Amino acid sequence: MLCKIIPDKCIACGLCQIYAPEIFDYDDDGIVLLNHDHSAQQEMISENEQSNVLTAYRKCPVRAIEITEK
Repeated sequence: MLCKIIPDKCIACGLCQIYAPEIFDYDDDGIVLLNHDHSAQQEMISENEQSNVLTAYRKCPVRAIEITEK
């Protein structure tokens, strides 16, 4: 699964990091970043993290996370 983030849409609600802390992080303003590479806008998600990332995706109120099945 490929996870893409759209920081311009992020409202810093914090839900993605609550549900998938291994994948999501935040900048100083609370805007979403990918935990493993803060400069990246997308990341392949390992099978063991997919459930958490899907939950974060579903809970994001502004759709700042996109999921593509690969």
